[in-house]
Formats: sequence, C-alpha cells, structure tokens
Amino acid sequence: MVPSLFLAHGSPMLAIEDNEYTQFLASIGQNIKPKAIVIFTAHWESDITTISFTDEVYETIYDFYGFPDELYAIKYPAKGSKEIATMIKDRFPKQGIKVRMNMTRGLDHGSWTLLSRIYPKADIPVIQLSVNPYLPAEEQFKIGQSLRGLGEEEILVIGSGVTVHNLRAVKWEQTTPEPWAVEFDNWLIDKVQQMDLDSLFKWEHLAPHARLAVPRAEHFVPLFIAMGSGDSQTKAQVIYRGYEFGTLSYLCLQF
Repeated sequence: MVPSLFLAHGSPMLAIEDNEYTQFLASIGQNIKPKAIVIFTAHWESDITTISFTDEVYETIYDFYGFPDELYAIKYPAKGSKEIATMIKDRFPKQGIKVRMNMTRGLDHGSWTLLSRIYPKADIPVIQLSVNPYLPAEEQFKIGQSLRGLGEEEILVIGSGVTVHNLRAVKWEQTTPEPWAVEFDNWLIDKVQQMDLDSLFKWEHLAPHARLAVPRAEHFVPLFIAMGSGDSQTKAQVIYRGYEFGTLSYLCLQF
C-alpha cells in the first residue's frame, strides 16, 4: 500500500539544488517504492482531463526561462505505460468524468523536477495527467476519487502544485514567511486533517487571504485531486512545511 501525495514543485531550481527540501524529496524515494507513478501537474492545463499514453521515453520539457544552463541540460528519461494509462482511463467514466489521451506530450517541470529528486534513476513508469483550474474544488476531488484504491495496487498518485503561489507577492531576499501565507496554510491544514470537505470546497470564500494566496487555481487544484485519491480511512499528514521568498509555500501532504 502506498499513499497519495500532494507535493510542492516550487522553483525549477530544486532539480539542481541541495537543500532541506530536496533531501526530503529524496527520502520519499527511499521509503515509497511504487510500481508506477500517476502525476497531475499544474503545468498541463486542459478543459478535459488528459492522460499521457505512451510506452516510450518522454521528452523533458523546459517550460521556464532565465535559469542556469545546467538546468536545461537535465534529462529525465522515464517511460510511460499504455497498459496503466488505459486502466486509469477506464476509471473516470464511472464518475461521469470525460477523458482523452495524449500520445506526444513530454514531462513538464511540474513533473520531472520533483521526480528527478525522488526517483533519480527514472526507472518507474510515469503517467502524467492534466488539470482544469476552472473546475470547482468538489469536481477536482471527484477526479481524485476516481483513482482511489490505486495505492493498494502499489501505484503512487501525486498532485504536483503549490498551496501559496503568488509570484507577484514574492520577496526575493526574505527568509521568513509572510504571516498571511502562514495563516492560509494553517487554515488549509486544519480543514484537511478534519476532512472538513464542506469548508474546503468553499475555500475561496472561507480561507483567510484566499485570493492573495491563490490568485489563479492551477497550482492549488492538484491538492484536491491528491486528497480525493487517498485512503478515506487515513488521516492526512503534513510531511513537509517550509517557505521560500517570504510567500512561496512548500507545504506537502500525505493522504
């Protein structure tokens, strides 16, 4: 049995940095040994849930600019799995969720920067899925619910995003978090650990500083997907918490 995870992918620099957070990511790979990885990435948006469908090695997509050349030299040569992608696809219609397949897209940095630190050998099949940030939180949770039980088959579900993600509010030289960012995450942790879905589904109206923390929801919705896919009998755990540049959250949760 493997859990579902919400992991902060933060800055692309985590692929080449050595710090407390990258060491935490490495520890995940040492403790969780899945037979496949299903990852929802904030950097692949589509109106219909889209699933990568290939047995080949993925292209590594560098969907960022202005970073050191060293970062653009990294390759993460993981393969996909048509067999597992098909099995996943067949789960969604049971929840009334439309899906489509994509045979050409590579792994964007919402996937490979994390996975390169967790499973650096790139020897575990990866199935990448898109997100639709315009769906309400309840629908995001439902997408995750479609995959509930994959952990019993030793398949790791990851929601890759960030809880507090307002790049206009970052303070590049600041080493302590802004109080409003901490307050938002505190509220979120409390509601998640209580499984207070009524409040979570109304986060935009109830969470403190919601619009400041989440000006656009593409990085936030993977949280609801990961939560929906997790074991409903297991209490959510905070497995890492930290902040960068005053406001960028590295909150990670296990379900």
